Amino acid sequence: MKEVKVISLGGSLIVPEKIDLKFLKEFRQAINKNRSRYKFIIVCGGGTTARKYISAIEGLGLNEKFQDFAGISATRMNARFISYLFGVNPENGIPHTLKEVESLIKKQSIVICGALEYKPRETSDATSAEIAKHFHADFINLTNVSGLHDKNPKRFRDAKFIPRISWEGLYTMANKLDFRPGQHFVIDQTASRVIMENRIKTYIIGKNMKNLDNLLNNRKFTGTIVEG
Repeated sequence: MKEVKVISLGGSLIVPEKIDLKFLKEFRQAINKNRSRYKFIIVCGGGTTARKYISAIEGLGLNEKFQDFAGISATRMNARFISYLFGVNPENGIPHTLKEVESLIKKQSIVICGALEYKPRETSDATSAEIAKHFHADFINLTNVSGLHDKNPKRFRDAKFIPRISWEGLYTMANKLDFRPGQHFVIDQTASRVIMENRIKTYIIGKNMKNLDNLLNNRKFTGTIVEG
C-alpha cells in the first residue's frame, strides 16, 4: 500500500466565519496532485461551528460531556462537506470508527472523517494523532497560522515563530493550557502526548497550500517540524 499521510484539517480553515472556498479549492488541488504518490486520511475539525454550539451549551449550564459531543457533531458535519468537495458519494457517509477508516483506506486513496468515537478532553487533533499512530504515519496539522509560535500570533504581534521543536517541547507547551472544548491551541494536550509517546513525526503548517505541496514533495516549506 502507498504511504499514508494523516492530515488534521483545522475547522478554522474550513469555516473561519463563512466557508473559505478559495482555500478549500487550493487544498483539494494540492491533495489531488499528490494522490498518485500517497494515500490521505483527512480529519476535519469543528472550527467556528463547534465553538458556537459549545458556547451555547455551556451557557445552558450543561456539562463538558455535552460540549464535547456538540464538537464531535460539528467535526462530522464539516467532514461530510469536505467529502463532497472530493466527490465522495453522499450516500456513503463518513467513518465513525478507526476500524471503518482502516477498511476504507485499503480501497481508496482518500478517507475523510471528523472525530471518531467519543473520548473525553480531546479534539480532532487527538483523533488525527491516534490515526497516525495506528498507521505509523506522519501527522500534518493544517491550521490558520504559519506554524507553532511561542504565543498566539493572532493576538500578539511579537509572537516568535518556532521552526523546529522536540516532541517533549510540544507536549510541554500544549500542557501549559487547561483543556477546554473548542480550544484554539494548534495541537491539543492529548494529541501532543500521543505524538510524544509514539515519536510521530509531525508538521504544523498554515493555509498556503504551496507549503503542503512542497512538504509532500520533500522541498523546502514554511512551517514547524516536530521530532526528537
